Amino acid sequence: MTDELLTPKQVKAQYGFSPQTLANWRWQGIGPAYIKTSSGRSGRIRYKRSVIEAWLSAQTVQTGGRTA
Repeated sequence: MTDELLTPKQVKAQYGFSPQTLANWRWQGIGPAYIKTSSGRSGRIRYKRSVIEAWLSAQTVQTGGRTA
């Protein structure tokens, strides 16, 4: 089974992070890892669903301040 690739718009629809937020995170070097399918500033960006899910899990904070 292949891992689904999501566009920034699909990430917004499914997880609530706007394409601009994702772009800011890429520029800052934070946020989930991404795939750039073409070169240049206007290169197409995709996110693996499994990477988004893993990143969200890593951001989860347990009550009491401990990371998950």
